[in-house]
Formats: sequence, structure tokens, C-alpha cells
Amino acid sequence: MTIHAERRGVAAPPDLARSWLLVPATKPEAFTPPAESGVDAVILDLEDAVSPPAKPAARARVVEWLSRGGSAWVRINDATTPYWADDLAALAAAPGLAGVMLAKTESGNQVDATADRLPEGTRILALIESAMGLEAAPEIARADGVFRLAFGSGDFRRDTGMSDDPMAMAYPRSRLVVASRAARLAGPIDGPTISTNETVLQRDSVLTASMGLTGKLCMHPDQALAVNRALSPSPDDVAWARDVIAELGEDGERVRDGSDLPRLAKAKKVADLARSFGLD
Repeated sequence: MTIHAERRGVAAPPDLARSWLLVPATKPEAFTPPAESGVDAVILDLEDAVSPPAKPAARARVVEWLSRGGSAWVRINDATTPYWADDLAALAAAPGLAGVMLAKTESGNQVDATADRLPEGTRILALIESAMGLEAAPEIARADGVFRLAFGSGDFRRDTGMSDDPMAMAYPRSRLVVASRAARLAGPIDGPTISTNETVLQRDSVLTASMGLTGKLCMHPDQALAVNRALSPSPDDVAWARDVIAELGEDGERVRDGSDLPRLAKAKKVADLARSFGLD
């Protein structure tokens, strides 16, 4: 897939980050993705990507990297496992920790317990991967320390028996979007596309955007540019926003009636995103 240079933009801040690359904690050579990949955020994975016997060594490797100038998010093991406490104890003093992704989050209490073991203000991505977690999504979204919600779509399908058909997955995605908005969080992060087919990735990323999710997990660095493109304003969107703002005024001084206000608000949001992504 060819992505023009001007569409690469710049790495987005965490609240707007589109592409979230999961990297196994057993592969330190991949902790820093190529700059040209366009990855917005990196998550070093201590959970599913690491077998139980390998977790202590992988954890030590992550802490060492974070202590030597590296910076990344870390997916920690879920709160029902003995590895959770070990992960938090090791990461609490790591200077390069951008935040943690809590695997298999199923309650606000799990988030609170995680936050209590980390320095104050540490950001927590709550990864929802089960029916129980989805039912508790509003509670989880309002827990102190939660930064964004994320959808563990693969484990969710295994837990519920649902297929990956967009119709089947519409409810869980919508629930996470609504819970995030009601809690005044940034938009949630969608699950990854496992297929390496570029057409499938593009289709899935467009679906992510259409459902109101604003980020997507990636399994490979070369997925990032397609994800970023689908989750960013298009050139036509940016041109439309400029025209509307020029017509109605930055502060709405030329608004004619109530129907203009939603149009202006949307145009300003598109323009702000374009600036944040370096697309203007």
C-alpha cells in the first residue's frame, strides 16, 4: 500500500493516538519501531505475548530498556493473576513508562488497585476483553486513572462466541464509544486486524472510524500508516472544514441559524485534528 509522504503527518499525542503497536516483551530489538512506520504509540506486551516461564526475564528486559532512555506503554497481566503484582512492582520506578494497559479489565476496582501501586498520575489504558468487562464499561471508564478504553476483540469473541462480523461486533464497539464519551475520555482503541492483507486492514480501519473509535491496535509496524490514514481527516475533510470556518467565522460571528452551529463545531474539530496530526 502506497502512502504519500504528506499523509504520514506527525506522531499524535496519547489522547489522539491512532496506531498502537503491540510488541512482545521478548523482542527488545523491536521496542523502537522504524521512524518511517508512522506508529503513534508503542505497547510492550508482558501478557499474551509472553509465556509464564518467560515473564520474569521479559519483565526485567522491559524495565532495563525503560531505564536507559526508552519510553513506551506496557501491557501488564490481568489483576487476577500473580504476575500483575510483579509487573506493577517492577514498573513503578521505571522512568520511561508512558502508562500501562491493564489486560482483561472487568471492574473499576481492578483499575483502582492498579493505580494504587503506581506513581500518582500514571495513565491506565483499560483493555476490555470479556462480557463482564463490557457490562462494567461505564464503571471502568469513570475509575480514577483510566486514560482511554481499548477493545480486546479477539478475547471478547472467544468469551462470548460472537463472530468477527461487523454487525456482531457493533454493540460492543458502540458501548465502549458511549461509555468513553459519557466519562469524558478520548475515543476508545479498537482491536487489531490479524490479517496481513492490506485490503482487509483498510476495510477494518474504515469500520473502526465509522463506529466512533479513534485508535486501533496494530500487530506490525507496517499497519500503522493505513490505520493513521483511516483515522485521520482526509484532504477533502480538511478542505471542507476550512470552507465552513471561512464561511461562518472562527468564533461563529457569521452564523445565520441554529443549524450552522453543529456544522461549525464539526469543522473546528476536524481542523484541530488536522493540526494535531500535521496534516494542515
